[in-house]
Amino acid sequence: MQTEQITPDQTASGDKAAKRAVTVFPVLVLVAGAAGLVTPGTFAGWASSVPYLLGTVMFCMGLTMTPLDFKGVAKRPWAVAIGLVAHYVIMPGLGWLIAHLLGLPPQLAAGVILVGCAPSGTASNVVTFLARGDVALSVSVATVSTVLAPLVTPPLTLLLAGAYLPVDAGSMMTDILKTVLLPVLGGLVVRLVAGKLVDRVLGVMPWLSSLAVAAIVTAVVSASAGTIKAAAVSVLIAVVLHNGCGLALGYAAGKVSGLGRPASRAMAFEVGMQNSGLAASLAAAHFSPLAALPAAVFSVWHNISGAVVAAWMSRSRRGRPASADPGHAPAAVETV
Repeated sequence: MQTEQITPDQTASGDKAAKRAVTVFPVLVLVAGAAGLVTPGTFAGWASSVPYLLGTVMFCMGLTMTPLDFKGVAKRPWAVAIGLVAHYVIMPGLGWLIAHLLGLPPQLAAGVILVGCAPSGTASNVVTFLARGDVALSVSVATVSTVLAPLVTPPLTLLLAGAYLPVDAGSMMTDILKTVLLPVLGGLVVRLVAGKLVDRVLGVMPWLSSLAVAAIVTAVVSASAGTIKAAAVSVLIAVVLHNGCGLALGYAAGKVSGLGRPASRAMAFEVGMQNSGLAASLAAAHFSPLAALPAAVFSVWHNISGAVVAAWMSRSRRGRPASADPGHAPAAVETV
């Protein structure tokens, strides 16, 4: 089997692409949220398009996936299993605990918990690369957590958020299947069937995905613009605590499990960074636009914090990626 040699120029190019992704994306989302807050009437009716926008993001994610992503799971099942357990235990638990300690209103409490019950965010792969973490493990955990989301996210949400609001776990499972799993599988099939054609348009994927997520945030913010100002401070505190504790506990879980420094860095981002687009879509559909506000704020904040933590981690040269080609940017760079 022939292998491609990664040159220094290719490494630098991938690094620049990743940095540009995690820099431009939160700025774009922040501008989109501001637009929805300042002129909510302009975006009236956008809420109904949120599931389709999320489907677009997940389809783009599927286009960047290959069978190698799943082979990585088979090669390191123990490490991937630890990542999945940490992700689906730490973040849902933190969401419930933070909502309880801050005494959040039912709508916001359910929204924070739902963010915690979502699968890993696709940007976690990019941030792991920037942090010189174990990119292969990051991709494997993100992939499997997304595939398992229809089976895990609804019952977890019912268990933890059911005390705040009624949760229809069956309907939520159906929505995740339609807006997440099917688009991802569809993108993967298209990549397998028309790989050469897809390779030609992969450069467009990050911008398409970024615009779709920005549109989701605009729709969510504009739908509850009247109540956001009153709840902004408490939501921001909840999101910062949720994300920060998730990053720290994810890293600790990797170290306690003996996975090593690069893998622990990957664990930090796989636990602390969530698919906030999915959380916003589910919250808007099953709870209310106000319940989707924590996900919208999380979408901006976790990319900013992730980039900052990655920059700090990358200063240590001892934490080079454990993958075969440590300088090569992950495919997830294509779809923030």
